[in-house]
Amino acid sequence: MAHFPVNHPLRPMYRLAGFVAGAYLVVFGIIGFAETAGDSFTGHTGDRVLGQGSNMLWSIVTLVIGALVLLGAAVGRNIDAEIDKYLGWALLVLGSYSMATIRTDANFLGFSMSTVVVTYLIGLLLITIGLYSKVAAPGEAGAPRQVREGRTA
Repeated sequence: MAHFPVNHPLRPMYRLAGFVAGAYLVVFGIIGFAETAGDSFTGHTGDRVLGQGSNMLWSIVTLVIGALVLLGAAVGRNIDAEIDKYLGWALLVLGSYSMATIRTDANFLGFSMSTVVVTYLIGLLLITIGLYSKVAAPGEAGAPRQVREGRTA
C-alpha cells in the first residue's frame, strides 16, 4: 500500500472522471433498457446502443454498476476509491469472459467487440481512479515524495 498515493493533488479530477464514467454507464443502461425492451432478456439480439451490442441483461447490469459508481463519487471518503477499484476489476472480468465467448451461445450479455473494448476502457479507468483517489488525514498521509527523497518542492 505504500506505493499508492494518498491525498493526491489531482483527486478532484479523478472523482470527476469517476462521475463521468458512472454517468456514461447509467446513460448507456437507460438507453439500452429502452432499446431492448421487447427483445429477449439474454443472448445476442443484434441491438446496438451507442455503437455497442447490448441486450436487456447487460443494460440492467450497466445501469446498476453506473449507479454504484455515481453513489460512490457522491459520497467520497474513500468509499468511492473502493467501489471504483472493485467494479473496475469486475468490468475487466466481464469483458474478458465476453471476449472469450463472443461468437458462441455463451455470450449471454450480447457483447460485440466494441462493447468489449469500451468495457475494458471503463474498467481500467475505474481501477486507476480507485488507486489514486484515496484520502487520509495529513498526519497519517506521510511526507510528500519530494520531502522523502530529500528534495525541496
